[in-house]
Amino acid sequence: MYLVTGGAGFIGSNIVAALTEAGARVVVCDRLGTAGKWENLAKRELEAVAPPDALDALLDDYGPHLRAVIHMGAVSDTTETDADRLRAQNLEPSLRLWRWCAGARVPFIYASSAATYGDGALGFDDSADPEHLARLRPLNAYAWTKHVVDRWIARRIAEGEPAPPQWAGLKFFNVYGPNETHKGGQASVAKHLFDQVQRGEPAKLFTSHREGIAHGEQMRDFVWVGDCVAVIRWLLANPQVRGLFNLGTGTARSFNDLAAAVFAALERPAEITYIEMPQALRARYQYHTRAAMQRLRAAGYDAPFTSLEDGVRRYVQDYLLQPDPYR
Repeated sequence: MYLVTGGAGFIGSNIVAALTEAGARVVVCDRLGTAGKWENLAKRELEAVAPPDALDALLDDYGPHLRAVIHMGAVSDTTETDADRLRAQNLEPSLRLWRWCAGARVPFIYASSAATYGDGALGFDDSADPEHLARLRPLNAYAWTKHVVDRWIARRIAEGEPAPPQWAGLKFFNVYGPNETHKGGQASVAKHLFDQVQRGEPAKLFTSHREGIAHGEQMRDFVWVGDCVAVIRWLLANPQVRGLFNLGTGTARSFNDLAAAVFAALERPAEITYIEMPQALRARYQYHTRAAMQRLRAAGYDAPFTSLEDGVRRYVQDYLLQPDPYR
């Protein structure tokens, strides 16, 4: 049995799908709200679905049976400005679950974020060394809460304090795939581009405001959600693996490439227009991200990552164009 917090969300519901398809029993802890998140779980047989306020009760009821806690629950809106809300929902539950897993001797896998790297000036090294982490400067309150958790855990590991028998923090890069409709404006760029094209509009990308970088040539490490799930399942099968790991592909691709992949999946000629980047974004905009994947590879993960073209084609043709777009 597994506890998946954030299990009705984007990445969480894909994890739940994979676990239940493999015959595992799953307890979901999440807020369902009114944006249709329940549809992400509609095909799954679940042990329980409960809100975060009931987390302690879930641990009391199901704790003795848990093989792992997979903690994906968080406010994931990078534009959220209510730092107290982020503290209460991103920071405090993570520390509480770490302590519980350490005491109960249950493996703990949690979601960090590539947003912890800030503007990327210091690179994308997923070292869990406390002094390395101290140099990173997240650019928003969401990323800060994720970074606080990484630093808090890293310090306890470095000082030899009690820890879960297995722990892994995953710094997700630009994840795309099914079950993100409820995210609205925070959905992946792939989803937004698909929606634009389906409305008969050209794909809209930001202009560049950096010399030497053409419009739409800003780069990201886009990663198919199925690859993220595969890494988590591998971690569960390899309890000796511990640490902080990037979760991208190790390859940076441009937004122009992403738009071209969406048009190709729809079998339409590409039509891209460039719109002005909002002034508020320009000073802090990242022009290049690429996950350093050496640590995960050195830990033994050797499966290939899905190419941008193949991942977008699967997303568009197997999900977004289907009457039932949910996994």
